Amino acid sequence: MKVVVTGGAGFIGANLCRELASRPGVSQVVALDNLSTGSADNLTGVSAELVEGSILDRSLLSDVVSGADAVVHLAARPSVPRSVADPVASHEANATGTLYVLEACRQAGAYAVVASSSSVYGSIAELPKHEDLATRPLSPYAVSKLATEGYALAYAASYGMPTLALRFFNVYGPLQAAGHAYAAVIPAFIDAALRGEPLRVQGDGKQTRDFTYVGTVARVLADAAIGRVCSDTPVNLAFGTRTSLLELIDKLSALLGRPLEVDHVAPRPGDVRDSQAANARLRALFPGITTEPLEFGLERTLEWFRTLPGYGNDLARAASV
Repeated sequence: MKVVVTGGAGFIGANLCRELASRPGVSQVVALDNLSTGSADNLTGVSAELVEGSILDRSLLSDVVSGADAVVHLAARPSVPRSVADPVASHEANATGTLYVLEACRQAGAYAVVASSSSVYGSIAELPKHEDLATRPLSPYAVSKLATEGYALAYAASYGMPTLALRFFNVYGPLQAAGHAYAAVIPAFIDAALRGEPLRVQGDGKQTRDFTYVGTVARVLADAAIGRVCSDTPVNLAFGTRTSLLELIDKLSALLGRPLEVDHVAPRPGDVRDSQAANARLRALFPGITTEPLEFGLERTLEWFRTLPGYGNDLARAASV
């Protein structure tokens, strides 16, 4: 079985490539990535072929997808604030790019699972978020992800193409980069903590998120690709947890064994206040799926950070403060 992972050198993609390479019956894993946010180093030691290029290159995309049994489409221009700064680029990568991927899958007869986002719920206040809720995106990124899942469902309805659209909720874990303006909250917090710097919190820190460990996400995606799991509606990929940023900081503080300084700044435009997933549809499609507790995932993420250059000495200095 040949599986193509777009964005395969990125955070989730590289974790997925590792998972797929370990699965019996998967004979070939191909990672297509333009390396704009991913890194070839993420695939070191992984039995996956890296093809450097963009999903917007339709000729290359067609060549890569040719002969594939399944495509896991993770390539995207991530980040709500990045989309606010450049909405056209987000649309081209996330909406147009998805259309190109689905068309390549249709031509190749391949199954496709695509990554949507909990951000599509936007200003809907109801918790937990279930898939029958209306969508009210607050950012260009959220709109582009709504287009991503909409195209997948439309291809299934129009062409009978097997597809699955999964709404990700705050995925975190090893390989998730920090040290840039658009870093996700967990790597940003860990980076600051290990450097002995204040943790930058947008707003009061009481906003909540349904954090999902990347190992769980990789297992679900691999199961979906191998089993050609389909749904005629989007499906939340999260487990109904609800953790505030202040609670997250407390957990990191406990793992590090020291208090962490916090710097509160203005909230970011386009951010959703609270997020928590209903997961009945996920559990119906993937019976028996389990996820790791947040403390476990944070510990594994900290362990990975400590393997990176510079963090060991910085951690020792911070711990002595």
